[in-house]
Amino acid sequence: MPRWEPGARERLILAALDLFTEQGYDATTVAQIAERAGVAKSTFFRHFPDKRELLVAGQAALSELLTEGITQAPADATPLEAVGAGLQRAASMMGPVNREIAPRLKAAVAANAELQERDSLKSVGLAAAMTDALAARGVPDLQAHLVAELGVLAFKRGFDEWLTAKGEPPLAPYLSDALEAFRAASAALG
Repeated sequence: MPRWEPGARERLILAALDLFTEQGYDATTVAQIAERAGVAKSTFFRHFPDKRELLVAGQAALSELLTEGITQAPADATPLEAVGAGLQRAASMMGPVNREIAPRLKAAVAANAELQERDSLKSVGLAAAMTDALAARGVPDLQAHLVAELGVLAFKRGFDEWLTAKGEPPLAPYLSDALEAFRAASAALG
């Protein structure tokens, strides 16, 4: 087997999801994942510290995209508009592969308490990254936290709606609609 075969990271993720579906998360070993992906076990550990982290592999990239969008939003953008820019930046990097992988990922997470805990920590991490980006723009702390949490909720809701949409629509409108729905719901609170 070649030492640096292209696409190893993606193959490892897909192999793990297949094995988690077939035999469950707990019964799946790193060795089995590596074998199914056609790579050495050491290749697995070059990409992931353990099998749990494999399922949140995109978190760092997603956090970076969200914060880039917030940072690059126009100077006069409101905090909510800046988060909207972050969501649009994240959406620009997601496509058919995300739609293919996400349902299997959700099923693996739903079937395991440890993974559910890690998924919750992912949400916290995304909110923290957006809060920091908003604070760097001068948004007051409490407002930054609130808007970041709305951003996480909008991402989750928009992403879920996108997954069930017919055809191959872009993600961006689903995220925008979800953010607007949460903005309207917040305004209606009084």
